[in-house]
Amino acid sequence: MTTNNPTVVLVYQRTSLPWVFESAERAGIDLVLVPRPDEPVSGALPPAVVDVLPLDLDADRAGALETLRKHHGTNPFQGIVTLYDPAVPFVAEAAELLGLPGIGRDAALGAQDKRLMRERLSEAGLNVPRFVRLNGPGEWEAAKELTFPVVVKPATGFSSLGVTKAETPETLEAVVEEVRQICATKLGGVDGLVVEEYLDGPEFAVESLAHGGEVRILSIGYKGDPEGPHFEESVYRAPAALPEDVQEDIRREVAAAHRALGVTDGPTHTELRLRGGVTPYLLELGARIGGSGVSHYIASHVTGVDFAAQALRIAAGLAPESTGDGSPAPVGAAANYIVPCGGFGRITAIHGLDELRNDPRVDHVVQMLFPGDVVRPYPDFTGYPAFVLSRHTDIAEAEEFHRLLERSVRIDYAPATDAS
Repeated sequence: MTTNNPTVVLVYQRTSLPWVFESAERAGIDLVLVPRPDEPVSGALPPAVVDVLPLDLDADRAGALETLRKHHGTNPFQGIVTLYDPAVPFVAEAAELLGLPGIGRDAALGAQDKRLMRERLSEAGLNVPRFVRLNGPGEWEAAKELTFPVVVKPATGFSSLGVTKAETPETLEAVVEEVRQICATKLGGVDGLVVEEYLDGPEFAVESLAHGGEVRILSIGYKGDPEGPHFEESVYRAPAALPEDVQEDIRREVAAAHRALGVTDGPTHTELRLRGGVTPYLLELGARIGGSGVSHYIASHVTGVDFAAQALRIAAGLAPESTGDGSPAPVGAAANYIVPCGGFGRITAIHGLDELRNDPRVDHVVQMLFPGDVVRPYPDFTGYPAFVLSRHTDIAEAEEFHRLLERSVRIDYAPATDAS
């Protein structure tokens, strides 16, 4: 079907998470879907998808770029975008190659490589914990001079994969080696690490939209207070119940981080901690909509702004629709309960999810793990069992709902020989 709509290539988006497709349809933007290699598209296409273009970014990056170039020559598209963090540098490179809107490869790399991010934020005078970059094996002793506990991170990891806390200098070498093994087996052989001083305090996520260098903070949400050692994600509730002066400090720090990293256009998902409960320190700034679209769900229902639609407009070279100035006032509360693994082995049953599918507060139960699947113990990361996305009248109601889920949702396991 031929339309007059602008077309955007959407790279590695899971079709089981519907929001970005629905937003594209509302925005009048056609999508060319590059499916995830582990999720071939069959049957009816998602909303707004007019074509499917299989590419393998990991096995043949150069071939994928050449295929995009040829496709653009015969079927021009106006933009390219991804919600999948490891694909952000590829998308930036493709946009530069084809003369399309984008943040550029240098900004994309700075937003993904935690070594560069820490250095650029520090040079800009922003709040940064003391850190040491480890570029190869045998360098771990340089980090013994930091104040412990510390956190060891893959330089270009995602989903907290491999992020591990070392409590003392005596345990550091073993933790570094453990994280290196995760990099070798799960992250394509990434050899760079960051070791940084542990930040005490609760964690928050900030959803923002940048256009022409102007940064608009849409929402600030609470992400729990994980203490490690492996930082499994558990909740996301917005708007966060924070004093206005603390929120303003967060907005200033996040906007300044965009400038420091050169992220001038598009959506961002920033995670930070409030050190001592008051001072914002960035953990990471992702140049994308977070959580494969979960951040769109949260920000849109909190603010009434169609986050993904505005991001797609920017990707296509269009200005976002006017939604007022400054940070929008909350119009409601939204939440994501990330079902914890709570153990490891072969899943025999997951209790409590079926009842939630008919709960009027729940819009989506997105299940990723099922009975029969094997969950490996940390520091390995099998995946999240399920997301429970819900809407509420206020944040207190969302907090009470999550307390209910903590009691009612659980996973049963049997031993599995392949779970170690």
